[in-house]
Amino acid sequence: MNLKKKTKVLIAKVGLDGHDRGARVISQMLRDKGMEVVYTGTLQTPHTVVKTAEEEDVDVIGLSFLAGGHIPHTKSIINLLNEKKLDNILIILGGVIPKQDIPILKELGVSEVFRADSGVESIVKHIQENTRCNPTRNS
Repeated sequence: MNLKKKTKVLIAKVGLDGHDRGARVISQMLRDKGMEVVYTGTLQTPHTVVKTAEEEDVDVIGLSFLAGGHIPHTKSIINLLNEKKLDNILIILGGVIPKQDIPILKELGVSEVFRADSGVESIVKHIQENTRCNPTRNS
């Protein structure tokens, strides 16, 4: 019996962006790497994302954006997480994110932004090195 807790990742599509192929592909790839993944589906609000993250006790929230809105939606989610004192959840973004917006997102509290050319190994490595499941992270 393996008692080691799996890293739990919430993948969410926020706003009116209905294209979710990339989010579904990343969800499956993270599952294949041994992580537990909850996928919200499309058309989520920041409130539903944070509520789901709290209920599911996730380690990571992965937000996928294709059609814009990444800055205001991400800011809302981070503010809600901070209000609920869930600021230990790692926030990562993926999708079509303009390079000039990446510093803004990181200043908001996003740990990393992965673009279309990012390999799954870099995503997995970042999660493993930066989640609360990593025993050396907070030591």
